[in-house]
Amino acid sequence: MEKVMKQMWWKYLGVFILILVIWFGFMHSAPRLDILNETIRAVHFHVPMWFGMMILLTFSLVYSIKFLRSNKLEHDLIAVETANIGILFGILGLLTGSIWAKFTWGSWWNGDPKQNMAAIFMLIYLAYSVTRSSIDDPEKRGKISAIYNIFAFASLIPLLFIIPRLTDSLHPSNGGNQGFVTYDMNNDLKIIFYPAVIGWTIIGLWAASLRVRLRTLEYRLLKLI
Repeated sequence: MEKVMKQMWWKYLGVFILILVIWFGFMHSAPRLDILNETIRAVHFHVPMWFGMMILLTFSLVYSIKFLRSNKLEHDLIAVETANIGILFGILGLLTGSIWAKFTWGSWWNGDPKQNMAAIFMLIYLAYSVTRSSIDDPEKRGKISAIYNIFAFASLIPLLFIIPRLTDSLHPSNGGNQGFVTYDMNNDLKIIFYPAVIGWTIIGLWAASLRVRLRTLEYRLLKLI
């Protein structure tokens, strides 16, 4: 895994994919739909960022568990930095979603169940960062934050996938609404959307790997690893 992370080809691939996504996302044809119109192009940025967030947080969960089993600070570093980039993607997802909501639903924040649950989910993970910063001992910090990370990740399914489906919602695939795939996710969007998920995920992993390398150097200077 570490050898792959140090290779450059997948990073160049990620940059190349995102350049194409940004270009074609704005210039390629999009379906003409009621209310959405040209705002449907936001799907190439808003939704893939959330996919990238979930993938990064899954990496964080895995390495938190590995840290609890091995007690290696290297695993803790990977867990926290993938979580940090995942949180960043989540915040960007909220911002892009808010912009999209303004031009489709008429308001930056509509109190939609999925909007509210996503905000709560982000607050839970921001508390993860606050928890870490309040503990000085690296080993104790790693154990407490790893346990917190497991429970924080467990909140993802009920907050983002269950509760919004049980109530009325403006979001696709929630509250009885049709999803993008069945309603407006035509082939013109799909050929950009799926590469966008891959591209944003690669960029997120690249950013996390850079932060891990930097933090590893700091730990080595402090002779912690």
